[in-house]
Parts: sequence; structure tokens; C-alpha cells
Amino acid sequence: MPQVSMTVNGKPASGDVEGRTLLSSFLRDTMGLTGTHVGCDTSQCGACVVHVDGEAVKACTMFALEAEGAEVATIEGQAAPDGTLNAIQAAFQEHHGLQCGFCTPGMVMSAAALLKDNPKPSEAEIRDYLEGNLCRCTGYHNIVKAIMAASGQNVGAIAAE
Repeated sequence: MPQVSMTVNGKPASGDVEGRTLLSSFLRDTMGLTGTHVGCDTSQCGACVVHVDGEAVKACTMFALEAEGAEVATIEGQAAPDGTLNAIQAAFQEHHGLQCGFCTPGMVMSAAALLKDNPKPSEAEIRDYLEGNLCRCTGYHNIVKAIMAASGQNVGAIAAE
């Protein structure tokens, strides 16, 4: 069985994997990082978004072996070592950008990728970027507010849905 090695949340990680092992399965089952959720296994829901070499990736569509030597960031690596939430996580909490929490890791990771590439996105740009992330609870309004707040923008101007 082949072995895969990568850096996950700044720490070396390796394990034996079958060639068909998905990155989401490796992270959850081998590494014990269960914050990477698997909702659909078809790249539709976005609950499994992680960053691979700085790019947002749906981990249910990538084989673990494809991440050989890569830098992988998961939701577990977003908070500070002392547990202090990062700006996006804090904004999701403050602006009620979550309800059941199932989609939240993927939403936070997608938001981080968006804000890295576009530090001050418009409401329309946020909604467009989140098209590949599904939430069955919130209707997205508070998620958009949270991302706007994390980017340092006024959330009062967001139109109610």
C-alpha cells in the first residue's frame, strides 16, 4: 500500500493509503480531523473544502496521493493555537452565520480563499463565490454578512432576502 506524506495545518502528516483514498477520507479517518465534512461525495455541497497549497479544493474530489508533499489547511488549523478564533470564524459567530454547523467548515474555508484573492468582495461577489457551497439552514444571508464583516466592510448595507 502506498504511503502519502504532506503537511497538514503546519505539521507533518503521513499514512498508508489505497490509491482510491480520497483526501477527505485521509483527513477524517487517518488524521482524525473530522471538521472536514463529507456531505455528498460528488463535489456538490462544499462541506469538505480545504486548502491545498493555498487553493480551495473540495477534498471529496481529490485523491490523497494527489496531495503528496502539499501544504493542506483544514478548519482545525484556522484558529490560533490557544483556541482564539480567526477573523472569519469570529465573524460567523458574531453574525450568526451558522445554525446546524454542518456546512460551516466548508463555508469558512471557502470564505478564507475568497478573502485571500479578493479582500473586499461585494455582496454579489460573495454570493457568486459561495455558489458551490450548500447550506440548508441559514438561507446564506448571515453567512454573507459574516464574510462582509470579516473583510472589514459594513454589514448594514446588505439587503434582506
